[in-house]
Amino acid sequence: MKQRRPESSEYAPSYAGYVGLVPETDILTALETQSAETQRLLATIDESRGGFRYAPDKWTIRQLAGHVEDAERVFTYRALRFARGDATPLPGFDEKEFMARSPFEASTIRQRAEALQNIRRTTLGLYRELDDAAWERGGTASDHHVTVRALAYITLGHERHHLNVLRERYLKT
Repeated sequence: MKQRRPESSEYAPSYAGYVGLVPETDILTALETQSAETQRLLATIDESRGGFRYAPDKWTIRQLAGHVEDAERVFTYRALRFARGDATPLPGFDEKEFMARSPFEASTIRQRAEALQNIRRTTLGLYRELDDAAWERGGTASDHHVTVRALAYITLGHERHHLNVLRERYLKT
C-alpha cells in the first residue's frame, strides 16, 4: 500500500480534528500500536471505576470504551463497502441512540478491552488486504464524501481523541 495522509477533500470537515490527531503516515502500524496502547491503559483501570462519570451528563468509562467500539465498527463497515466499490450512500449514526440501547453498563472494563482488541484485529485484517486502488476509493457517508484511507485515519484519530479524554477527564480525578 502506498502510504500517504488523506487530503482534506477526502473527509467531512467534522472529522478534521480526528485526522489531525494522526501525524503518522504508516497507518497500519499506527493502528496496531494504538491497540496495544489502549489495552495497556484499560488494564490500569480498576473495575470499581467502570461506572465513573466525570460529569452527570457524560458517559461512564465502560460506555466511553463501548462508544469507541461502535464507532470503529461503523467506520470499518463504511471502509469495506467503499473498498469493494459500493457507491450506495450510507447514513450517519447517532451515538446517543446507540448508547441508549447498548449493553455496556452491564459489562466490565475487561470485556470492553477484549471487544476493542477483537474489533481492531478485524479492522487491521481488512485494511491489510486492500490494494492501492481500494485505499483510494470512497463514497458518501453521513452526506459527505469519504475515502477508505480517510476512514482508517478517522478510526485511529477518534480512538486517540477518546483515550485523551479518558486520561484527562476520567483518570485525573
